[in-house]
Amino acid sequence: MDTVIVLLNRDLRVHDHPALAAACVEARRVVPLFVLDPSVPAGRRSGFLAESLADLRRSLRERGGDLVVRRGDPVAETVRLAREIAGCGAGDGSAGVVEAVHVSADVSALARRRERRLAEECERHRMGFRAFPGVTVVPPGAVTPSGGGDHYRVFTPYWRAWRAHPRREVLPAPARVTLPEGLDPGVPPPGHPHRPHELFRGGETVARRRMRQWLKYCVADYAAGHDDLAGNRTSKFSPYLRFGCLSPLELASLAEDGDDFVRQLCWRDFFYQVTMAFPAINRADYRPRGLTWNDDAEALQAWKEGRTGLPIVDAGMRQLLEEGWMHNRARLLTSWFLVKRLRVDWRTGADHFFDLLLDGDVANNYGNWQWVAGTGNDTRSDRTVNPVRQARRFDPDGEYVRRYVPELRNVPPKTLHEPWRLPSAVRGYPPPLVSPV
Repeated sequence: MDTVIVLLNRDLRVHDHPALAAACVEARRVVPLFVLDPSVPAGRRSGFLAESLADLRRSLRERGGDLVVRRGDPVAETVRLAREIAGCGAGDGSAGVVEAVHVSADVSALARRRERRLAEECERHRMGFRAFPGVTVVPPGAVTPSGGGDHYRVFTPYWRAWRAHPRREVLPAPARVTLPEGLDPGVPPPGHPHRPHELFRGGETVARRRMRQWLKYCVADYAAGHDDLAGNRTSKFSPYLRFGCLSPLELASLAEDGDDFVRQLCWRDFFYQVTMAFPAINRADYRPRGLTWNDDAEALQAWKEGRTGLPIVDAGMRQLLEEGWMHNRARLLTSWFLVKRLRVDWRTGADHFFDLLLDGDVANNYGNWQWVAGTGNDTRSDRTVNPVRQARRFDPDGEYVRRYVPELRNVPPKTLHEPWRLPSAVRGYPPPLVSPV
């Protein structure tokens, strides 16, 4: 095969990249392509994306290739690039011929529409099209219920089937990537104005270094520590998985001794297979319950700003604003408070999270919000959470709250966990919007 274009999206790495690896084996020349689509703005994730693309470009150049960056509609730009390559000299006077386009298969409605359009355009222009695994550990749809159905609706039986399913081999990074001569690689996006928080610098190089250190020193303690709000002991791999700077399969393979951590990777896969079957997960109730919602703009704004009067909720929301990330336990408490206590539509909260989170993706963000709201994969729609009790358990000394709500830094833990007493103790801190339970 002469030339293959590898259209990148959420797979910004060179290690364990099936679409890239196959192209490097099958073709003389390989063109890794990323298209900045103005119809899908990166928003707060733009700085992380820019750093990840710059790192990927360095990795490809170390292997003799480059990252080609274009702007526009990904399908149109892929076809345009194929024509451009046909006009490039191949070093021996001949023109390059793009014979195929490779992608990593994704599950959102947007991604699937893009893949269908790309497959149609490839057929029209007599190019092959192949979609490869790589975004999940187990490909969505690879395991289905034995009793029938196209996907698992409940996690525990999926976990059992997921663990038993054979996995593909983890692939090494290609030794060499050869780009057609004379091809303009284009200019990657600038990192500003949304440079990521120092805790989350983008790119595969940073991600792999963190992976090695965390698996060596922290994974054994994951079960005991991942709910500790102040301890900050979660892996923080989620932004790197969201942009594909890390392979979820490689991570699961290396963390086999950390069963509780691998279970979290399975939860990620679970929501991907749900989204594959129900692509409207970000818009429609997965399990309609006939719920009615409050239209309370002031309460919603107070929640977004971390001014609800409930310290543990306010700390989580301010962490989100400051870091573009939120502790997993805080995500549960803040989302539960919005939908169960303020009775605000889960879509409103999920959209806010999606806009601000570095790891915001359709499957996990909206799947988890629906789970909390009782419209998703949790069969107990009336499940309750007591934020005060949770704060006492997972932030007993109030360290997490004081870290993100500095006006409470001199308040003793007992008072922090009795929010109805705070307005009289701290000038300017608001009274609770509603009773916390």
